[in-house]
Amino acid sequence: MSREAVSGPLEGLRVLEIASMAPGPFACTVLADLGAEVLRVDRADRVPDPLPDTPPPDPLGRGRRSVAVDLKHPDGVATVLRLVERADVLVEGFRPGVCERLGIGPKVCLERNPRLVYGRMTGWGQDGPWASLAGHDITYLALSGALEPIGPAGAPPVPPLNYVGDFGGGGMLLVVGILAALWERERSGRGQVVDAAMIEGAALLSAFAHGMRAMGTWSGRRGENFLDGSAPFYTTYACRDGRYVAVGALEPQFYAELLDRLGLAGEPLPAQWDRDGWPVLRQRFAEVFASRDRDEWAEVFDGTDACVAPVLAPDEAPGHPHLAARGSFVEVAGMVQPGPAPRLSRTPGAVRSPAPHPGQHTDAALRDWGFTAEEVAALRAARAVA
Repeated sequence: MSREAVSGPLEGLRVLEIASMAPGPFACTVLADLGAEVLRVDRADRVPDPLPDTPPPDPLGRGRRSVAVDLKHPDGVATVLRLVERADVLVEGFRPGVCERLGIGPKVCLERNPRLVYGRMTGWGQDGPWASLAGHDITYLALSGALEPIGPAGAPPVPPLNYVGDFGGGGMLLVVGILAALWERERSGRGQVVDAAMIEGAALLSAFAHGMRAMGTWSGRRGENFLDGSAPFYTTYACRDGRYVAVGALEPQFYAELLDRLGLAGEPLPAQWDRDGWPVLRQRFAEVFASRDRDEWAEVFDGTDACVAPVLAPDEAPGHPHLAARGSFVEVAGMVQPGPAPRLSRTPGAVRSPAPHPGQHTDAALRDWGFTAEEVAALRAARAVA
């Protein structure tokens, strides 16, 4: 296979990651999988001594190297600014103002490197009354309006783990902003700041629901809409063994296939979109699904357009024939984890290495980014790096 076929579309792009949690590392993992060289700046006091022989089991740390720098030491700050001079992208996930106080804010960095794309990942954004407040995925979803519609009628909203704020509306949005800024840089020759806020990413992901409410096809009440689990043909059902199947038979032809596979095609039942009849349909579907085990139903619906799938646990998913055939999961340092996505036909992404320990590559990475061996030794002697 040629080098072009395995290099990744972002080969040659240098990303400087200031270590943070969840959405920032996720964004950098996506960039690394697509071929970017990512160098993570870890805190000097996080370096394990001695370094363990096995890598951390962290899919959000794969594909990069790590240098450990003391950002409270003036030589540590100077080290990061020298790295900035060779970087295309910087990613940080602190509260607004922290990087400025450390001396590595966007103004200073863009003066050093006017082509730098400076990616900022926060919950509330860089400005506004709540910008400096603490928050988590659930609070960003709550304030954006994305959380309220999720959950059954008559019960509290249900947080969808941290998929929507941290990752979909956070890290993935940051990747989009970085790639957009890099594309614009091709014309202007100038970098810029990307302000990616999880609250706005969560709001953006709910655009479809806003449109349906405006058209009058989405009720303002939780648990009364066809995509929120209230429709009997778009929900989950318990099987005989206590496991579940997911049903998403929206279109009439898919619904007809669902009824046929359930053995209900000739039974007098309410019409699919007769909301008054939904309780009857739900009860009947529940009775039938409870008559067999989950994997039996998986065989019944396998290869059909009924839009029924077994609800798999995370450790079951890699073994499903479809995901296995596509290689959707990969094994890295003995740990099975989701593979790179999306797929590119000519320059596919790849996982290039497992997650590093903090400071694992300090000497080698600094030399690769322009420091001499003597300079690295001096920084180590001054305890600016570890």
